Amino acid sequence: MKGDLRWLPGFIALGVVWGSSFLFIELALESFTPAAIVFLRGALGALSLLVLLIIRKERLPAWSKHWWHITVVAALLNAVPGFLFALGQQWVPSSLAGIANATTPMMTVLVVAVAFRDQKPSANQFLGIIVGIGGIVLVTEVIGAFEGATVLGVGILLAATLSYGIAMPYAKRHVSTLPYSPYALAAAQVGVSAIITAPGVFLSGAVAQPLTSSAVWGILGLGVLGTGIAYVWNYRNIELVGSVIASSVTYITPVVAVILGVVLLRESLSPAQLLGGALVIVSALLVQERWVVIRKK
Repeated sequence: MKGDLRWLPGFIALGVVWGSSFLFIELALESFTPAAIVFLRGALGALSLLVLLIIRKERLPAWSKHWWHITVVAALLNAVPGFLFALGQQWVPSSLAGIANATTPMMTVLVVAVAFRDQKPSANQFLGIIVGIGGIVLVTEVIGAFEGATVLGVGILLAATLSYGIAMPYAKRHVSTLPYSPYALAAAQVGVSAIITAPGVFLSGAVAQPLTSSAVWGILGLGVLGTGIAYVWNYRNIELVGSVIASSVTYITPVVAVILGVVLLRESLSPAQLLGGALVIVSALLVQERWVVIRKK
């Protein structure tokens, strides 16, 4: 991995796209129910990826036991957190949702340390997680500045990041090593997530308020970019640098989410958030081991 920066462009692009996802969710909630949002983002993402497969003349994975692993990842990385983020953002603004998402690497390290010993994090990565926690503590100290933020909403978002934390090392072990291209794996995963979440639309309905153009653009951005193309980059990142480093992309997403929330949604930004954001960036460098403080003896 040392000196190999092939993963970096996709890593940055993924951070920007996923950082924008919280804005897209906020816009989609103007009209759609949480169940419809998670289903539509999966369906639109799968459709966009199937188009890419046709252009590239590739096929979906052959029917085998591999689909079981793909289904597990689809549930943990798409269906469950996708619904929980849409649900939680009914009470939590996009800025805080983006910041809460930065707990994913911490969740991943915890899961890896307990259940995936073959992907053991280094001491430098643990230091990065500690610094990241400090940054998030600084940011969430001003939770009262966010109108409508509740303990329930934050709890729902943390449950979503725990699901991400389980999914990342599972995908590293069981899915990213399968003999299929990232496009085929991503299309299969996102397509399965749409199937899993379809019944929820029938139970809760698809539209909560009259359709707006903002909601339509939000769901399109969330589906095509945030759930379609982004998962190709995600699989490639996991393959190149491992689940812990790949998951640290979520240290970029809160910065993007806060900027978009402030500029486009007029959400508040405090000095504590700026300091917390700086610590988050430092923690990303540590987790990616681009800044090595603790060296192996």
